[in-house]
Amino acid sequence: MLLRAGLWFLAASIAAVGVTATLLPSTFYHRVPWVAMNPPYSEHLMRDYGAMNLALAVVITIAAVTVNTLLVRAALSALLVFAVAHLIFHATHLEHFSTGAAVAELATLSLAVALPGALLALTRARSPDGPRRSGVKRRGAGQRPGP
Repeated sequence: MLLRAGLWFLAASIAAVGVTATLLPSTFYHRVPWVAMNPPYSEHLMRDYGAMNLALAVVITIAAVTVNTLLVRAALSALLVFAVAHLIFHATHLEHFSTGAAVAELATLSLAVALPGALLALTRARSPDGPRRSGVKRRGAGQRPGP
């Protein structure tokens, strides 16, 4: 249940960023904290970033609906690749930020790494007798894959 709730939260958050950046790139650039501090503005870049977020939100939504172990792990791993690279970029480009803004940005981006990391760890959680307690479905031995 916690895993599914986390996936839904990530999907909704990422979709909100994706919709805003794709449909209202100038608004995303100028109104979202810290984005405008990384000039120059590029409509193309903002729309591509938004579309990438929407694509990732689709995969995470499907993972939340199915809670298929492989899909959940793949979706969260893809999100972690993005989130870690995003954090590294911003952590090394803080020259335009006040100390408070830099701390807030890095804390937010660190959370964006920690949440999918924690959810990924839940896919490996097992109870003492062996069954999964994270709610992740696994195919049993001898079962054929679904359609």
